[in-house]
Amino acid sequence: MAERQFNRVDPDNRLVAGELERRWEAALSEVRAAEEALARQASAEPVMQMALGKTLNSKVVTLSGRLPQIWADDATTDAHRKALLRCLVEKVVLDRGEHDVAVARIVWRGGAVTELEVKMKVNSVAKLTRGEEMRARLLDLAIAGMPDDEIAAVLTQEGHRSPNCAEKVLPITVQRIRLGAGIRITTQRNRWTHKATSLSATQLAARLNIPVNWIYVQIRQKRLLIDRQPTGAYLFQNSPSVINAVRDLRNHTIRHLDLRIIQPQQEGYQHV
Repeated sequence: MAERQFNRVDPDNRLVAGELERRWEAALSEVRAAEEALARQASAEPVMQMALGKTLNSKVVTLSGRLPQIWADDATTDAHRKALLRCLVEKVVLDRGEHDVAVARIVWRGGAVTELEVKMKVNSVAKLTRGEEMRARLLDLAIAGMPDDEIAAVLTQEGHRSPNCAEKVLPITVQRIRLGAGIRITTQRNRWTHKATSLSATQLAARLNIPVNWIYVQIRQKRLLIDRQPTGAYLFQNSPSVINAVRDLRNHTIRHLDLRIIQPQQEGYQHV
């Protein structure tokens, strides 16, 4: 605008022309100042971003080293862990498949990918990946006269599992397959069979005239410590000292009772 006004003025009017020329020069100076300020801001912005990136990177590196500690901390709730995973995971793709193994593909923020195989519960042996192999092996052992609980242990060691259990083969699974194949074992051993020198939880409860559920509650709440048998049963030594100690626990004479074979020293426990 200052330039247009200067070009339109009468050259004989020197006073007006001089004023318009001054305004033109002032406008040009403001434009140059604005351009220089814009150039300085544009050159400084990448430097600022780079410094910010280094700061964030340093914090991320420091935090990543503490993640296992934060995850395992008793103060970290499940809600906190879920929130942490949401910050780290971009998406999870699950391929259910036709059998008992699902493939989970975890895409992490940043592009890293982790693939996991997850064992799923199914409704029949036929749905197991190695179901036919397990069934054939089971029937061979059953025909040889091996008891169900021993067959279950052998199959578990060989990497098999029950349809509704991801960790092992259950004796009840063996029994169902064996009976379904028409194989009878007249001398089948009961999983709860034990020597007369031991008492089952049911027998101990009957001896003390107390509910058997009370014994299991004490075990679950760790007031009664006892080794678990490979069959899953709890067996108590059939001796007056053990029976009297359990009675004392029932009567609140003692607070804790340790019947484990290997008994670490623990304050507040009576060891028998």
